[in-house]
Amino acid sequence: MVRSKRVLASLLLAVSAVTIARGGHELPVYPSYYPHEIEIATLGSQQAAERLLAGKLHAYVGGSLPLASAPADKVTSVESLGAFMIVRLNPESPLARDEASACAGTAAVIRDLAANGGAVIHPYPVTPFHGDYLNHAERAEAARQRLLRADATALPGKLALRAQSALARSLVPPGRLAEGLRWDAALEEVSAAGLVADATVVLNGWQGPRWVKSGWFHAYRLLAGSIADPARRQEVEATVERLQAADLEGAVARANLERHLVQLIASDCRTVVAGYTVKREQLNVEFSAGVENIGFDSLQGLASPMFLRTVKLKDFPWNGWLQLGLEARPASAWNPIGGFTDEFGRLMWFAVGDAAAVPSPYDSTWMLNRISDVEASPKR
Repeated sequence: MVRSKRVLASLLLAVSAVTIARGGHELPVYPSYYPHEIEIATLGSQQAAERLLAGKLHAYVGGSLPLASAPADKVTSVESLGAFMIVRLNPESPLARDEASACAGTAAVIRDLAANGGAVIHPYPVTPFHGDYLNHAERAEAARQRLLRADATALPGKLALRAQSALARSLVPPGRLAEGLRWDAALEEVSAAGLVADATVVLNGWQGPRWVKSGWFHAYRLLAGSIADPARRQEVEATVERLQAADLEGAVARANLERHLVQLIASDCRTVVAGYTVKREQLNVEFSAGVENIGFDSLQGLASPMFLRTVKLKDFPWNGWLQLGLEARPASAWNPIGGFTDEFGRLMWFAVGDAAAVPSPYDSTWMLNRISDVEASPKR
């Protein structure tokens, strides 16, 4: 008994003499490269460019920076769908009186935009950036050929174009910008990222709906509101309901129904998609102050869960401090029910919401976040 007490006392003395050791958070297996701290700052383009070149900013989300001469080993860019360019005829214009003159008028406007440059002429609402574009590729080419063959000889001289956004005004040929109340057609800019964001719900680890990145859904949101014929509008709504109900027999039936819907929506020449622009967002890829392993979304670019789930800082083997810049200041409420609706709020919620599934980067399907079922090949 005495010996046991002496052993116990010796053990207590040894333990009390040991220096306290504090363990780090490193794991033998890293589940992701997710940064443990993300800073989102409001920055003007010039300020962001200076910070990016100085290694104090990793990416500028949502906008392009004046860095055309930056070395490739220091700054790189990713491309995604920028904006749809829509041509909408004035209902009071003589061009809108019948389908033939409407088609000739919008074709003339689009050809003028092509001559001026600055946008990709693509007179079809589903673009190569959409994951389901292959289901529409030959119809997109047929629409381009119809544009080239359209007769513009009967048009009453040069058309006056109305444009509100800076991008739209830059695409209008010189001397064609409408002044005053008289205008034949309006050139409108619709942000592709905004179109996706406005239709997306992120709540309780869930993000959807599942068709939010589909080309047919974007065509519906872009053009369905301009359909004047009640019968055609009713058919469009019924077709959308069928696609959203997911009660179709197989992928072929679904693809055919999506093609039929887009044909219904895009058959009126009074409001048409003229083309799209390409968005380029810059990142710091310098060694070792930059980032790597970069994933992004074909429609949303860097303002997407895919970017935050894949980006890895070169300075750190697992975590680190990610510094992002945004042009717009925070403006929405900060709550998951009615808030997080501006650019800052959505990006922040992508960081903290940690949805179970996120949109595939270049497709209209979904993928699991971090975890997937991997089958050994060959099977064991």
